[in-house]
Amino acid sequence: MNEIIRAREALTTLTPLKMNCGKLCGGACCQPDPEEDGENGMLLFPFEEELYREPIEGFPFHLADDDTLFPGGKRLVCEGKCVREHRPLACRIFPLRMRVEMADGKPAVTPEPDPRAWYICPILEQGGMRAMSGEFIAAVKAAGEALVQDETTLQALLNEQRMIDETRHL
Repeated sequence: MNEIIRAREALTTLTPLKMNCGKLCGGACCQPDPEEDGENGMLLFPFEEELYREPIEGFPFHLADDDTLFPGGKRLVCEGKCVREHRPLACRIFPLRMRVEMADGKPAVTPEPDPRAWYICPILEQGGMRAMSGEFIAAVKAAGEALVQDETTLQALLNEQRMIDETRHL
């Protein structure tokens, strides 16, 4: 659990730009997909659901079961508005993800654009990582390095990596 706390703390106030990037796109990443059932939400990292067991004032949400990355996984579904310090880690790192590869038996973390973000995040189209704050990118890396210290979270990140790699080869 300490790893998830450290990862979240690394990104408490940082965003991809030195300003509120949601002003560029109208908070597109916080809006439910109108073509779906509005239940899309954000996958929680292992142990992160513990932080959402109780209601949070000003942050309407619910948890849904989602075994996409690990057995017993959860997805946080909100109404598009939150108290920023309670955002899930997946929201904090968006539109990046933590690419994890094993090098000499040790996990190596590299922040990269999340391919699932391309269709809604204008930052990726308008400069990609070059347009993002270096401080934000470094914090995503630091968060990933904290997370891979836990075996369950490492496996979830490797599962995500396999899923994304398979999608790229379709």
